[in-house]
Amino acid sequence: MLTSTSIAMDNKGAILSFGELLLRITPDADGQWLQNNNLPFFVGGAELNVATALALWGLPSKYFTALPDNGLSAQIITYLQQKNIDTTPVLFSGDKIGLYFLTKGKDLKNDALIYDRAHSAFANLQPGMIDWDNVLEGVSWFNFSAICPAISNNVAEVCKEALQEASKRNITISVDLNYRSKLWKYDKTPQEVMTELLPYCDIVMGNIWAAETMLGIEVVPDIHESGQQSIYLKEALNTSQKIMALYPKCKAVANTFRFDAKSDITYYSALYTGDKLYHSAQYETSHIVDKVGSGDCFMAGLIYGFYNDWAPAETLAFATASAFQKLFVESDATNKTVDQIKKTIIYE
Repeated sequence: MLTSTSIAMDNKGAILSFGELLLRITPDADGQWLQNNNLPFFVGGAELNVATALALWGLPSKYFTALPDNGLSAQIITYLQQKNIDTTPVLFSGDKIGLYFLTKGKDLKNDALIYDRAHSAFANLQPGMIDWDNVLEGVSWFNFSAICPAISNNVAEVCKEALQEASKRNITISVDLNYRSKLWKYDKTPQEVMTELLPYCDIVMGNIWAAETMLGIEVVPDIHESGQQSIYLKEALNTSQKIMALYPKCKAVANTFRFDAKSDITYYSALYTGDKLYHSAQYETSHIVDKVGSGDCFMAGLIYGFYNDWAPAETLAFATASAFQKLFVESDATNKTVDQIKKTIIYE
């Protein structure tokens, strides 16, 4: 578990990623898929993307989701196992696998995003359904994202149950403050839900705008008018300090910044831990392949560094390069090895 003065882990068991498996259907923007009678798809979901990266990088990676007990799920399980992901925690229940449609090349926040997740096996989870003794056996790290509690009120309650059970076992907990406005459709606001979950978390990742929406930590008005990295980093420091003050269990806060200006992308990040703010070099490109999963790869990079007891600056450099390299991979999860990523790191 993380201590109050260090990110180093005393107990290194498996890393459990907890979330909904999704099939991403990817039509092209021009509608050629109709002529070709072919819709490309990818197996993903934020937490599965993290689990896939960690398994690729040689860490003991477990994955929990809920899937219907049928032949399609069996094929998916075999596919995940071939990637060295331990799927023994998977719960078989319900009748449906979650889907989402995203036009090729578009962002998850774009209008081209369409969800079909209602009444999926994961969305129908209820407190008391999961055998936590079995799911958390041998686990030392629990990772989830704010996408999970956004799905439904009952899943939010399951998330809280999961964090309580993980905390009882002194398991390190990390959260990605992914904000998906199209998912928060029940009778609680993101802030009402997430402020109840954050007290259990050791590591928080996201961006300053997600922290404002989900935790109520205000961002300086008109911050975009400057466009200056120094101002964004100052705001990252402010947000991180406020998160730690509000949630004393938190030992590290990471913020990512990705700006899309027409065809150009600028990317950098920050990590606050041990009363110090670290920031990465700035990455730039005028060509990308797929935006999906970049943030998930950053989270995987953080976990990889912390799990291996790397220094904060080294952890941040690896996580940032991991996320940036994901932009050039056509899938939801990365296929870049640790050595490949290390060769692309830019140092200040």
